[in-house]
Amino acid sequence: MAGKKQFDMDTALDAAMIQFWRAGYADTSVGDLSRVTGLNRSSLYASFGDKDTLFLRCLERYAARYGAAYDAALSCAATDPVAAVRAFFDVTLERIADPALPDGCLVAQSAMAIPVLSQSVAAHAKEALGFQRRRLRAALEAGPLGDKDAEAFAEHTAAVNQSLAVMSRAGASPAQLLAVVGVTLDALSQALRGR
Repeated sequence: MAGKKQFDMDTALDAAMIQFWRAGYADTSVGDLSRVTGLNRSSLYASFGDKDTLFLRCLERYAARYGAAYDAALSCAATDPVAAVRAFFDVTLERIADPALPDGCLVAQSAMAIPVLSQSVAAHAKEALGFQRRRLRAALEAGPLGDKDAEAFAEHTAAVNQSLAVMSRAGASPAQLLAVVGVTLDALSQALRGR
C-alpha cells in the first residue's frame, strides 16, 4: 500500500535481539526497542506483543541460531569427543571474537538477570541453559565415556562455556579464554585415556 511503511520482521527481531544482548533485559526499554527496530511503540506491540513476548522471541532466535552451530560442532562426538568439545568451544569463541556482536552470551546474561525477569521469561532462560547441558550430554554419551562421566563433563563444559561469555564481557583476552578451554580439553583427554 502506498504510504504504509513496510518492515522486515527478521531484521527487526535481530535488532531487538542485539539490543537485549548488549544492554540486558532490565536495561532495555520499550523506547530502546522502538529505536533499534524502527517501529513506533504501537507497531512494536502490534507486531511482537509486550516486552516479555519480544524478549522470548529473541531468546528463541538466539538459541536456534547458535544451537545449530553447536549441534554441528558436536556431530563427531561419538568418534572423537575431544575434537567435538573443541569445536563446541570454537563456536563460542568465534561468536565472542565477532566485532559485529555484543560481548558475552544472551542466554548467560539472561540467566544472571533471573531475579528481575518475569516467571515465564526466567523459566525460559533456565530452560535454555538446561538445553545446552542436555545437548552436550547426548553428544558425549554417544562416545566412549560412560553415562556418569558424560553427565559430569556435560555439566562442566556447559558451565565453562557460560563462563567464557561472562569473562569476555569482563574483558578477558582471547589467550585467557583459550587457556580456560585448554584445561577442560586436557581433563577430557585424560578421562578418555583412563578408559
